[in-house]
Amino acid sequence: MHSGQQWRSPVVNILIAEANEMNCQLVASALRPRRHGVSVIASTVGLREALALLKERAPDVAVISAHLQEGPFEGYRLLRELHALESRTRAILLLDSRERDLVFDAFRCGARGGVFRDEPLKTLGKCIHAVHAGQVWASSEHLGYVLEVLSRVPPVRLREGRGISLLSKREADVVHLVADGLTNREIAVQLGLSEHTVRNYLFRVFEKVGVSTRVELVLYCLQERQRSPGPNAG
Repeated sequence: MHSGQQWRSPVVNILIAEANEMNCQLVASALRPRRHGVSVIASTVGLREALALLKERAPDVAVISAHLQEGPFEGYRLLRELHALESRTRAILLLDSRERDLVFDAFRCGARGGVFRDEPLKTLGKCIHAVHAGQVWASSEHLGYVLEVLSRVPPVRLREGRGISLLSKREADVVHLVADGLTNREIAVQLGLSEHTVRNYLFRVFEKVGVSTRVELVLYCLQERQRSPGPNAG
């Protein structure tokens, strides 16, 4: 899901939404050194102020704590509201708990990456750049939790019982490019479509396979790949 490449991209503008001012300052001061390749353009502790800043400043990436000033798990609510805005800002959730359902919910609510607070600071830096580049950042531990949760729900139906694909060829093309981390604009350019048409394809795909976000679609695709036998399987 992520390549672990070194930071070679332009400076990434980020917003920090934390539980309190001290945490905001700690994260901001840790990320400000030039070597991390990020610029902290805003920070806040409140959900409403965070949404206002996201609309006004349009940062590349939002680093969001699971807990905000309003209370525990308000960061998940901020993720959902950010997703509803269809903003270009990509979100990362700072996770305090390794509980598998909380990790899964971070991605289901729209996070493009998740970092545990006890991970090294360089991990957050790499996550920011990977997410900014259009990737979904999930460690093997995250992915293990996600696959465990997905194993408890009915599998996504990409094919009918007779093996006939539920998706048209063009819908399948869009899904594959989403799984590769491309944005709607990049998909539109690659397939020679308008962004509006790409969005319409995605809405139809979501309805057919029973997911609600592109991150959830990526995770379901990964689940299908895990289940599918390789080309050399007997």
